[in-house]
Amino acid sequence: MTNEFAFSDPEIAGVYRAIHQRRDMRHFRPGKIKTEILHKLLDAAHHAPSVGLMQPWRFIRITSDTVRKSIYDLVQEERTLTAHALGERESEFLRLKVEGILQCGELLVAGLCDHRERFIFGRRTLPEMDLASVACAIQNLWLAARAEGLGMGWVSIFDPVKLAKLLNMPAGAKPIAILCLGYVDEFYKNPMLVEEGWAKERPLPELMMENTWIDTE
Repeated sequence: MTNEFAFSDPEIAGVYRAIHQRRDMRHFRPGKIKTEILHKLLDAAHHAPSVGLMQPWRFIRITSDTVRKSIYDLVQEERTLTAHALGERESEFLRLKVEGILQCGELLVAGLCDHRERFIFGRRTLPEMDLASVACAIQNLWLAARAEGLGMGWVSIFDPVKLAKLLNMPAGAKPIAILCLGYVDEFYKNPMLVEEGWAKERPLPELMMENTWIDTE
């Protein structure tokens, strides 16, 4: 059956290519991103779906080298604490490169807005849907970046209270992600954690069920 709403075959292929070749990047090369490209990426993020059209995402562009370095220090502080919490995998974790904050061309912090309690539609029983909405915006930005040939890394190793204080965020707002964005020499062929032997991907059939939950662990 013909679907008149479908994209053309090359357009469809481009969408799936961006999805399958998107990587969580940690290695960047120098180079500033053009203002018009950055605007396009943020506009893509802003066109994400959001529960109740609450649009809870807020993006802070970090242009100060001093603030960038302070963010880097917060991540390194939490990296050490995370390593300790991993016990026997501590040294293995410390060998991983977990961020590209000082190398990336653009640094963004994505956060949740304050006063989210006023949004009831879609959140009365699932208040975490505000977080899901921000994640959708980040994914939009990620896929658009890949289509533009840019790498992006999502860094979540930080203390949100300390980062919120550093960025003068109001009470009730919360940083969710540090986003490293920039040019790369190459994209990882597989997720970096797979390439480094840290974890293995599970195939889709193991994560799909029908009609009822089946324990696949």
